[in-house]
Amino acid sequence: MASITLWRNFCHLADVRLCGGGLSALKSRPVNPINQAVRGHLHAWFCSLQPEPLRVVSLPARGKKFHSENGNDLHPLGEQRFSQVHSWDRLDRNLNSEDEQMFYRRLNSLTSWEEVLSFISTLEVLPDAMAAGALQRICEVGKGDGDQRLPKAILENSIFQALCFRFEQQPALLSNTGLVTTLQALVLLHADHQSSLILSLVAECQKRLQTGVLEAADLCILGETLIRLQGPGCVMLELILHQLQSKRLETFTPENTVAFYRILQTRAEKVDQHQTFLNRINNFSLSVIHCLSPKSVSQMLAALVVLDQTQAWRLIMKLGKYVVRYIPHFNNEELGKVLEAFTYFGYSDRFFTKALEEHVASHCLSLDPEVVSKVMGYCSRNLILSKPILNAVAETFVCQSEKFSPAQISELIEPFGKLNYLPPNASAFFRKLENVLSMDFNHFPPKMLLRVLHSCSLVECHPVNFMAKIFSPFFLQQLQGEESYVDRLSLARLTQLFLTCVLECPFYKGPKLFPKFQVQSFLTPCCSLETPVDFLLCKYVITALVDLLGARRYFTSKVLTPYCYTLDVEIKLDEEGFVLPFTANEDVHKRVALCIDGPDRFCSNSSHLLGKEAAKQRHLRLLGYQVVQVPYHEVETLKSRLALVEYLQGKLFPQNSLVHR
Repeated sequence: MASITLWRNFCHLADVRLCGGGLSALKSRPVNPINQAVRGHLHAWFCSLQPEPLRVVSLPARGKKFHSENGNDLHPLGEQRFSQVHSWDRLDRNLNSEDEQMFYRRLNSLTSWEEVLSFISTLEVLPDAMAAGALQRICEVGKGDGDQRLPKAILENSIFQALCFRFEQQPALLSNTGLVTTLQALVLLHADHQSSLILSLVAECQKRLQTGVLEAADLCILGETLIRLQGPGCVMLELILHQLQSKRLETFTPENTVAFYRILQTRAEKVDQHQTFLNRINNFSLSVIHCLSPKSVSQMLAALVVLDQTQAWRLIMKLGKYVVRYIPHFNNEELGKVLEAFTYFGYSDRFFTKALEEHVASHCLSLDPEVVSKVMGYCSRNLILSKPILNAVAETFVCQSEKFSPAQISELIEPFGKLNYLPPNASAFFRKLENVLSMDFNHFPPKMLLRVLHSCSLVECHPVNFMAKIFSPFFLQQLQGEESYVDRLSLARLTQLFLTCVLECPFYKGPKLFPKFQVQSFLTPCCSLETPVDFLLCKYVITALVDLLGARRYFTSKVLTPYCYTLDVEIKLDEEGFVLPFTANEDVHKRVALCIDGPDRFCSNSSHLLGKEAAKQRHLRLLGYQVVQVPYHEVETLKSRLALVEYLQGKLFPQNSLVHR
């Protein structure tokens, strides 16, 4: 590490003097032409900053951050504070890690730019990495609330100017780490990309990159900085990725590993070119997860989503286990990334769900609406009927509905229908939804509005007041949009809503759905309102039915009804209760719909039917069918085929000990 005295750099400035073995603050003197030129150059450069958010960046070898006891109160580094910096008299000699750690502890304890500048003015020698750290700390603490520009007082401060001047004039004397961290700190200020200071540092970085002297940590910092500076299309970025792949993974710190994911996700379209190394990183990451902070864990999961690493299941599972302990420490953005990743990969864990329940129940009113919608997305994607979460979300919506956008409302409402659940405050909940829809009806995209209303109907909260609007030609034309047709799933939802009107809302007298917008079957391969029957379970039950009824001709399977529903098994009975052959069309007094319900028709790890299956069985009963449910969790308890036959006999003919045929 090149150690350059501040005096050597400050010699260009006439208003800096050496006092008592260290640089002291400035003395008012006439400005000479050199100082004026430097000041003018830097002032013009910093005035070009764009008002964008600043992100705090960690520096190497920084110690734990402590808060200053005196706040922003500045005291001269005299007698009462001299003891805190007295040990830095050794800086002009051999620096060791203890000195460096002490420097960063002291630097991070300062909460105003005046304190930082006064602190570094006491040092005879300031190594380049520490100078970069000081510059970055000034940038962190020097901004006013809501202001992304540094105050004029900082820009005109000679010590600050000398720091910047030093980096512009002598970039070759900076160490690799000092060089990339200095560029990183300055880029975070959103400086003019064409300023001579930035161009000088970038040119030096490019020179060292081409010679291959940068270590993994330096490459990661440089890569992310260049993405901010020049975008993901930066020419040097591909070389950085290539050099990172040539490094031994053992040299990667946990922070470097996460940084690699962040860099690569900006070039997700080229992930196939780096997939071999990415597989190695995925495996290596298993060993560093325990060292990651909550923020790093969320960033890694977010990158895995962008890079579509569905094959990295071991890594996702291990991240899921560590996420459990971090839930109370995530901020809204980080928790949102975690939930989005778990939803994308279809990952669920009962310990994570339990921790999420506790967090949502206690903090739901303070959670960001986007996070609330992602919590519901997680439950919906994984079919998790979590009553604590659903109840808390319902209460939040009633209290804070104005905070939710149409898309967030849709993501919040749909799981209630999908999971077939009514919260304790269902009356207030759906009344609030009705009010929101009445006021903002035209703000909801047609397909989104249809999904919301359909979800309400699944839990018997029928949106009668909106039926006339969605069956109108105007809405159907909006639903079609610029396409030449309405998609199959939207047509199925419209058809089921119309069937609901006919069967469950006989008082509805509004417009009816045109036949050309009705489907013939709710069961389709790609977008279905019914869950296909479980093949193995169905085969097992049908075999037992043959034993019970005596022949296969007394029932039929996969029957499409005139009402769009498909029956797993249909049995026909005459008026006296005798079983008729399935070919019989006369003397049919009753039709039995046997619902062979596999695990996919229930909420995860429960015996609670999904909304679409509950609606199907409810409608079949209203259509005159005798619905007999054969759930998988009851069949699994039976020890033999004979036991299953007796079980089916009790289900189909509960009043008779013998079967009639």
